[in-house]
Amino acid sequence: MVTVRTVHTADLDPAARRAARELLFEVFGADEMTEQDWSHCLGGMHVLAWEEGELIGHAAVVQRRLLNGGRVLRTGYLEGVAVRRDRQRRGIGGKVMDEAERVVRAAHEIGALGASEAGVPFYLARGWRRWPGPTWALGPHGRQRTPEEDGDIYLLGGEGELDLTADLVCDWREGDLW
Repeated sequence: MVTVRTVHTADLDPAARRAARELLFEVFGADEMTEQDWSHCLGGMHVLAWEEGELIGHAAVVQRRLLNGGRVLRTGYLEGVAVRRDRQRRGIGGKVMDEAERVVRAAHEIGALGASEAGVPFYLARGWRRWPGPTWALGPHGRQRTPEEDGDIYLLGGEGELDLTADLVCDWREGDLW
């Protein structure tokens, strides 16, 4: 039986924190998962899927700010969405996302994530929409174009509120900006 638990980073016990980090490095591999990527998962809400005392699924919802058409949007940004390889395609990712999306809708104006190619069909089926325009980051020296992210950013909510003719700008952070 799979149980899903939501906990803030501050309340994540050391064993669960270690298990989450290990799961992400196992699923994504050292080529795609870095310590900076792991640090991007911290400071928000973790959705954890457990089965028989083992962590088999994870997603983090961290607060970020996105700028669009003169508006600053309080954004629930998803990081570290993963299901252990031997447990994939069994509905666990859906359970994790159900809870992550609940957190986004309850606490944020919009949800956002950077999708891998493999994750795109999953997110589209759940109602996430691809951002159609250019992406930017607001950094120490002003706005910085992030063309490598164009087409890879997906949003949840905000229909009718977003200006699709304006840019989408994320707040600055070390490592991957999106």
